[in-house]
Amino acid sequence: MKVGFIGLGRMGAAMATNLLKAGHEVAVWNRSPDKADALVQAGARRAASPRDAAEAAVVMSMLADDAAVEAVVHGADGILDAPALHVSHSTISIALAERLAADHAGRAGYVSAPVFGRPAAAEAGKLFVVAAGATDHLDRCAPLLDAVSQRVFRIGETPSAANLVKLSGNFMIMSAVEALAEAMTLAEKGGVARETLLAVLTGTLFGAPVYQTYGEILAQDRFRPAGFSAPLGLKDMNLVDAAATASQVPMPLLGVVRDHLRAAIAQEGEDIDWAGVALAVRRGAGIG
Repeated sequence: MKVGFIGLGRMGAAMATNLLKAGHEVAVWNRSPDKADALVQAGARRAASPRDAAEAAVVMSMLADDAAVEAVVHGADGILDAPALHVSHSTISIALAERLAADHAGRAGYVSAPVFGRPAAAEAGKLFVVAAGATDHLDRCAPLLDAVSQRVFRIGETPSAANLVKLSGNFMIMSAVEALAEAMTLAEKGGVARETLLAVLTGTLFGAPVYQTYGEILAQDRFRPAGFSAPLGLKDMNLVDAAATASQVPMPLLGVVRDHLRAAIAQEGEDIDWAGVALAVRRGAGIG
């Protein structure tokens, strides 16, 4: 299939690479052109603009935030009036997702398809995709979603529902990291090694991937290079708060994880992984 891919950070570059490996004809664009070099060497076409990338059956985007998505869709050489179905993998606000669905209505179409998984999962084609949009649109992009994932969850025809699921999931990831950080800090102050606690937890009641993946990061202090940076995590928690405010849902734990993200960024810098909230927890306990 002829497909465009916009946004070539670690996640986007890995996804575009897997599209090439699956035999699709891929055009790539990134605001920093040099990030397309490896993909062009692998067989992708370097697009001159987002609009050029969207001269395809489908254009996929993986961008950092609402502003980046707005610029690609509505900015100069934007994709809104392109012939391609837009599949957005970005973690964005519910309000923007609703606006994008409305703006694409009567045009080529829009699907929200945010993903769960860190860069290693993206490289292995093992992401989980949560997709929502018109059935015919989901059918059209299905081969592309299959090429970058181990499973696709179709959750209906309202695109913003996929973004709500993604935000809810990211909140739960941060809550799990917070719980791990607090438990490990308690154990460490009592003389039990983090690795020992993790082995017990993941070998009994907490064997889920989120505890295994982040437990190892916390146990080994693998906070750099960031697989997902703390500023992006804070952005997502602010989007969760906006959704909660709009729906009048109290989320007291959200305040805790947001404050620890802020502390981690202030103390460690913006290049720290979002799991670096563990460092803020440890400092609060007089460790580190």
